[in-house]
Amino acid sequence: MRGKALVVGAGIAGLAVAHGLLREGWEVEVRERRGSPPDIGGALGLWRGSMVALDRLGLGARVRERAERPRRAVIADPSGRALAMVDPRRTDARLISRSSLLAVLVEGLPEGVVRWNTPVVGFDADTEGFDVVVGADGIHSLVRRTTFPEAADPRPLGTVAYRGAVPGRVEAATETWGRGRIFGVTPLDAHTTYWFACLRTTLLADRRGQDEVSLLRELYGDWHPMVAFVLDALPGAGVDRRELYDLPALASYVRGRRALIGDAAHAMAPNLGRGACESLIDASVLATALGAERTVHRALAHYDGRRRRPTRRVVHGSRVLNRVSTAVRLDGQRNHLIRALGSVL
Repeated sequence: MRGKALVVGAGIAGLAVAHGLLREGWEVEVRERRGSPPDIGGALGLWRGSMVALDRLGLGARVRERAERPRRAVIADPSGRALAMVDPRRTDARLISRSSLLAVLVEGLPEGVVRWNTPVVGFDADTEGFDVVVGADGIHSLVRRTTFPEAADPRPLGTVAYRGAVPGRVEAATETWGRGRIFGVTPLDAHTTYWFACLRTTLLADRRGQDEVSLLRELYGDWHPMVAFVLDALPGAGVDRRELYDLPALASYVRGRRALIGDAAHAMAPNLGRGACESLIDASVLATALGAERTVHRALAHYDGRRRRPTRRVVHGSRVLNRVSTAVRLDGQRNHLIRALGSVL
């Protein structure tokens, strides 16, 4: 089947599905309210399934050229003692900055496919004349709100995340679990280290108005040297802060000729590192279905059947891990469990 598709949103999911649809012979228009891809940092984990999806989209080789492969991945306690360890070199797992991945996705599209500074406003009028509309417009999706007015709003996870990048390179990816809070450090590129912190909002009750650097130093200042390396480099490096949310389950990702992908369908906690992965797999499955099936209805039903249940499991698992990793009580039992899981892995 061939047709004309409107993709709302030029993030990872929207750009990826545009690639897939173009490869299937569709005419594609991507509309994005921003003037360019967001210039934001952050290391994204790309696991095996997402690398397979990128290969199917024709982008795997370019992503591998820009991605990092840490020598080891460790979950540690605040003293630096390893609770679990995995060798990423045994899988096709990669780390890539969000800006680098977006650059690969944008560079591979023909001129004019993405219409920057072009928000969808009057939904029915703006989407008329398209055979399918793909909502790839994030956790606060206009397409979701318009298509599924009964859907619940994003729900808070009870945690706050801080993140940023500092000069210098580390070779290992570490995530350190303490009481009510975690701290992650990963390589970003040859000269830069990405870091993130996540903590229960209850830990901030008596710290309102405190600047981010002093707050992080107070909460993590006595942790092991890799965390100290980041904290020492924070002044002037910039700190992004955001409260974390995920989406309650939808009964379907499709209705009529509209489909939701990525965070618009299944925004999740970042703790499993699977948000970008699931978006890329969504894009590959949806584009393939729209190329192979005889009708849009059958293609969207195929996509929904393939992706809704698996992604809901990942959303649930990410939410559980967000709670467990930032547990305020029973952290000793939690660490014993992680050691046992590390032995199995």
